[in-house]
Amino acid sequence: MPRVLVLNGPNLNRLGTREPDVYGNGTLGDLESALTEATDFDVDLRQTNSEAELIGWLHEAIDSRAPVILNPAAFTHYSYALRDAATLVTGAGLILVEVHISNPHAREEFRHNSVISAVATGVIAGFGFDSYLLALELIRRRVQ
Repeated sequence: MPRVLVLNGPNLNRLGTREPDVYGNGTLGDLESALTEATDFDVDLRQTNSEAELIGWLHEAIDSRAPVILNPAAFTHYSYALRDAATLVTGAGLILVEVHISNPHAREEFRHNSVISAVATGVIAGFGFDSYLLALELIRRRVQ
């Protein structure tokens, strides 16, 4: 069974209690259940508040040839190191879909810019947990 890495950046471990009007009431556990139920992929969902750890996971994706669903969270707007790692993923011919639960363009101005989008295979934002499910469906179509 193919594996997909679903990588989540800082503060997403607080889903369910963090700004439910923006992010909804679902937890990371709820997200993992929804993704696992929606596919026969081996869904490897992870979350970290560490930029270095997130970069290491992208390197792991390259080495294991795993497609990536990436919610970089706050790193979206300023992490050039994460952008460089994402470039390595897509440069290796792997799919990397940037996802966001909310629509960053409908929020504060500093959230309007993503340093990741230009190097991602594609971007899906604003559909809550469905952003991840749409990314998973895209990967399924491209991989099979």
